[in-house]
This record gives sequence, structure tokens and C-alpha cells, in this order.
Amino acid sequence: MSDMQPSVLVVEDEPAQAEMLTYNLESEGFRVIRAADGSEALLLVEEEAPDLILLDWMLPGTSGIEVCRRIKLRPASRLTPVIMISARSEELDKVRGLETGADDYVTKPYSVIELMARVKSQLRRSRPATVGERLVFEDILLDSEAHKVFRGERELKLGPIEFRLLSTFMEKPGRVWSREQLLDRVWGRDIYVDTRTVDVHIGRLRKALGRHGGSDAIRTVRGSGYALG
Repeated sequence: MSDMQPSVLVVEDEPAQAEMLTYNLESEGFRVIRAADGSEALLLVEEEAPDLILLDWMLPGTSGIEVCRRIKLRPASRLTPVIMISARSEELDKVRGLETGADDYVTKPYSVIELMARVKSQLRRSRPATVGERLVFEDILLDSEAHKVFRGERELKLGPIEFRLLSTFMEKPGRVWSREQLLDRVWGRDIYVDTRTVDVHIGRLRKALGRHGGSDAIRTVRGSGYALG
């Protein structure tokens, strides 16, 4: 697992199930956020921007199906992978869950090993650097497992913050990231950092990328933030 610890929101109203999922996810290196009902889940999706959501179908109040529908309607969270967990094993229920926007559907009782594999599979698509994947953009190669960056044949020396910034950019080339979004993704929500600090580290990353005569590849989008390419 990369040092960019991915976060998983567990939405489960049964304490024993929530504890079991939390234990296994943390053992795999994930940061776990928990919600016991649909309303709390929707609030945490907005506040915490988790990398993946494990969502129980049967919840008090707002159902898992409705929670999933709302998550997928919001522009900020529509691309967040949702794995729905349900005791409903009928094919029509699975189809309904997937049609609502769930990215995967797991029926209770389930194999924990299989569920962890499904979590990693979804993250491999949405945040590949967190599961040790190599990322490539033009002549830049980022090996998240070895924690190395190459430009052509040359290895670039990056500090840990610059490495995480580049990982974030390379996971979604072309996406514009605001300073606040980069702070959340790279520094984390629990640490207060002035947004100007982002500019300082972007400057260091640009310098490292352009050290051997290449372009720095990072684009400033006036009034919005930064993008790769």
C-alpha cells in the first residue's frame, strides 16, 4: 500500500458488522470513516470526500439505495466508487443496486478476503497510486510501490509532499485541482496548512520536473488551481 493512505467510508448500522469491516480495512492500511445511517453518510461524503464507500442497503431512515443515488447525482462525489452490501441476493435486487449507480454489489454473507480484493480493485481504477500501481504521463513515470519518479531515463528526486502532489495529478491528468482540494488530498483534513503552502510545493515540483530541460507539465488555471497537462 502506498503512503497516500486511502480513506473508506463504511456505512453500516449494525455495530458488529461495522467493527469487523473497520478492523479488516485498517489491517489493509485504509483509513476508515464510519456512518450508522444514510443522513450521516451523505454528510460525511461531503465533508470527508472518501476514496471509496462501503454502503449497506438496509439502513434506518434513508435507504442505501437512496444514499447511492444521491452520491452519484452530486458532481463532487459521482466518481467515488460505491460497493453496495446487501442481504438481498435476488438478481433483480443486484440489478437495481447497479442501476442506481453502485460500482459493485456484494451479497451477505460474504468472504472478507474477496471484499478486500473488490475494494482494492475499485481503488485501482479511481486512485491507482494508493494500491502500488505505476502511473505514466508523457515521459514521466511514477512508481508508487518503489516511491520513485523517472523522466525519460533520469530519476527525479522529490520530497514526500511533491511526490504525493505528482501522484494526485497523474491519477487524473487534465483535471483541475483547487488549492483546497490539494490540501485535503495531500496534507489531509486533520492538519491545518495555509493554502499558500500549496503554491510553494507546486513551485518545488515544477523545478524538479524541469530540472533537465523538460517542461514542468503543470498548468496554472487562473482562479481555479492547477492541472497536469
